[in-house]
Amino acid sequence: MRIPLLAGLLLAMIVSGCGGFRESRFNPFNWFGQPEPAQAVTLPMAAADPRPLAAQITDLTIDRMPGGAIIRATALPQTQGYWDADLVERKDAADPATLILEFRMRPPVGRADVSTPRSRAVVAALFVSDIRLAEVGAITVQSATNGLTSRR
Repeated sequence: MRIPLLAGLLLAMIVSGCGGFRESRFNPFNWFGQPEPAQAVTLPMAAADPRPLAAQITDLTIDRMPGGAIIRATALPQTQGYWDADLVERKDAADPATLILEFRMRPPVGRADVSTPRSRAVVAALFVSDIRLAEVGAITVQSATNGLTSRR
């Protein structure tokens, strides 16, 4: 009975001495210090897409898929060699029920041939979820000279 009592008292004394561990440098929660108020950082606005608009949209198809739809547009640039084509959503649309997409692509780096319209055609596609499509009644793809619209 005496040994367990002495062991219990010794353990209580050791544990009570650990009360200062909370403020010590051995505690990993203190390694980075206390949080301090910081000034708000203003981030620059996202730059507008530097790619030019396609010259002309020739085709627009919307393929229903599980979970949404694939919007596919075909553009006809002035010359061959255009690349990095995307359908970019325009955020400043006046009507929230219309999804307005811009057909943007990078021009050729060097001199490019004109050739036939079929050899110049560029296709870009974008997946839009059912959640986004629930708010939309019309989809418009715009180029520099024209645009095509598909309505429900």
